[in-house]
Amino acid sequence: MSYIDGFVLAVPTANKQKFIDHATSGDAFFMELGATRILECWADDVPDGTLTDFRKAVQAKDDETVVFSWVEWPDKTTRDAAFVKMMDGSDPRMDPEKNPMPFDGKRMIYGGFKPVVALGGNG
Repeated sequence: MSYIDGFVLAVPTANKQKFIDHATSGDAFFMELGATRILECWADDVPDGTLTDFRKAVQAKDDETVVFSWVEWPDKTTRDAAFVKMMDGSDPRMDPEKNPMPFDGKRMIYGGFKPVVALGGNG
C-alpha cells in the first residue's frame, strides 16, 4: 500500500507565487525519486476553530495563508530511500541557499502516514 507524507504550513500571502515556484522545483525532485502524486493546496475554506484549527496549528499570522500538502509514495521503502537522497545535499533543489523556503519552516508540521482506508485510484 502507498505511503503518505503530509505537511501543513503558513505562507505569507504575498509569497504565493514564490511558494508555487519553490514547490514546483522541489516536487519535481520528489517525482524523480519515485513519488506518485503530489498536491500543494492553498487554503480556500479553512474555518477558525474554538480550540484548535489549521491556522493555530502553524501559528499563522493575519498576513499568512495555510498550505496543506501531501506526497504519495508507492511504499515506505521508496519514501525512505528518497529521503536519504533529499538530505544528502547533492541536488540544488534541496539546498536552502539555492532554493530558499518562502515561509517559516520552523512552524511547518509534517509526518509520514500509513493509509488505513483508501477509496478510488489505486491506493
